[in-house]
This record gives sequence, structure tokens and C-alpha cells, in this order.
Amino acid sequence: MDFSIAWQKMIQMGRDFMSVLPNLLIGIVVFVGFIFAARGVRSLVERLVQNRGESQSLKVLLSRLSYVLTLIFGILVTVTIMVPSFTPASLLSALGVGGVAIGFAFKDIFQNFLAGILLLITEPFKINDQIKYKDFEGTVETIQTRATTIKTYDGRRVVIPNAELFINAVTVNTAYDKRRLQYDIGIGYGDDIAQARQLIIEAMKGVDGVMADPAPEALVVELAGSSVNIRARWWINPPRRADVMDAQDRVLEAIKNTLTAHGIDLPFPTQQILWHDQTEATDGDRKSQREGWPAGQGDVPPSRAAVRQKAQLEQAAETGEQAKNTPE
Repeated sequence: MDFSIAWQKMIQMGRDFMSVLPNLLIGIVVFVGFIFAARGVRSLVERLVQNRGESQSLKVLLSRLSYVLTLIFGILVTVTIMVPSFTPASLLSALGVGGVAIGFAFKDIFQNFLAGILLLITEPFKINDQIKYKDFEGTVETIQTRATTIKTYDGRRVVIPNAELFINAVTVNTAYDKRRLQYDIGIGYGDDIAQARQLIIEAMKGVDGVMADPAPEALVVELAGSSVNIRARWWINPPRRADVMDAQDRVLEAIKNTLTAHGIDLPFPTQQILWHDQTEATDGDRKSQREGWPAGQGDVPPSRAAVRQKAQLEQAAETGEQAKNTPE
């Protein structure tokens, strides 16, 4: 068997590899140099933005974009060195042919990337802000170009695509310096509403962390089935989750103790159940419109009490008749 042809092919491949080996080595060295250059550009941009006092989100955006653009430029230069026949014009032509297919394949990625850039520029929320999106609530950890990560209050991480945050409603709990909290307290119908309101306000004013301006307030909001509901409202600063829970705990404890000490009732819901067989003699008589029954004319069903009384009289009469007919 003749292996000369295969041997000649292998020799030719070795010669070709040796001819391009210098270009490969130079390209690798150049690419490594661009990696360090990209890191240096990123650090430079971060220092420039920080010196100008720009926001943290804009700093992250500009540093990442400078790093990525430098790397892309380095890749183009590296490929040009390794493959001398390659030119940027050929790359653009290739992208023109496959751009539509690539766009459909990576539509979600591009959408999240653009949404991430817009979020970093417009800054509807920032890193360390506490936000609520649908069923998720927590502290923003990072705002990446693809997704935003938040740490929930029970110590879990949630990764949300940027496109979702950009097109949907997001509640930013820490957007402002102060926040108003509220809670409904029910008092008895026999209690003095004005006194209860004053006691609630005084209790809130005495709690550490409740702001004096705006002042706490108590508003009657509902005449409920078992109580008169008064809404206590107060402001806190700062408005973070831990501060909210701490302030609410102390305010409710103070309100409850103050109302109880002054004899204000805090009723709980009650229900009254009526059994038909345990009501008065007119129960079941539709002429008296009991239990929402319509008033009737002519033949109407007799009341239960009347039916029982008639049965008792008939039984007594039958007993007396039997006694007369019984011989002595």
C-alpha cells in the first residue's frame, strides 16, 4: 500500500501551519495585550466618572461598555493578524447576510441588553434600592446588561430580565427619603371617638422614629359590623424594610397599651345565630314578616308554636275521651 500521497499531504499541512504560526503567536500576544488594555480603559473610565460625581449606575454602564468595545476592537485586530485575508469589510458583508437570522435567534438577548442600558441611563432605581416587582420584593444587588438581581428579605436571590423591569410597573420603596405607614384600629361603638383618636395620636408621637413633620394622624375610615375603624398614619425616615417593620412594631404596641390603659374597647368580630325552634311564638308566621318572609293574605302557614299548641290540645282531648270511655 502506497502512503506517499498521504505523507505529502501531511508535510504540506505542516508547512502551511509553520507558515501561519508566527501570525498565530503574534495574534495571541496582541489579544492578551488588548485584554489588559480593556481592563485599564475600564479602570480609567471608572475613575473619571467617579471624579465627576456621576451616579453608580452610569459608572457601571460606561465602564462595561468601554471594556466590551475595547475587547471587540482587539478581536478584530487579532483576527486580521492571524488571517491576513480577513478585513472589516468582509465581516460587515457576512453580518449583512446573516443579520436577520442572528436578530431572530438572539432577539431576547438584544432586548434585555438594550433594556439594561436604558435602565442604567434613566435610573428608575439604583443599586441598594429596595423595589417590588410582582411577587418579588428585595434589595437591588446588581444591574447587569442582561438582568437585574435582587436579594429578598428572607435571604434569596431573584434574577429578573431587564426587559421585564423596563416595560412593567416597579415599586421603588426607597425612592424618597421618607415613607408613610398606616394601620386600622377598631374601637367599640360605645367608646368616645374623639378621645380614642387623641390617644392614638399621642401614642404615635411618643414612639422613637416617628416623624413629627408630617405629624401623625388618626382618621375614622369605616363603621364596621363590630367596631368603629380608625386609621393611624405616621411617617418614618429612612423608609427601608427593617425600619418599616421596627416602626410598625413599636407604634402598634404603644397604641394598644395606651387604649387599654384608658379603658377603650378593642372589640373582635362577633356573630349572633338564631335557631327557629328557640324563638318567640310568632316564629314562622309570615303575616308578621319575620326573617324577611313576605306578608301574605288569605291562607298562610301557621306558626310552629300554633302547630305545637294544637297538637298538644288534640292529644289532651284524646286522652280525656279515652278516660271517659274506660269502665271503672
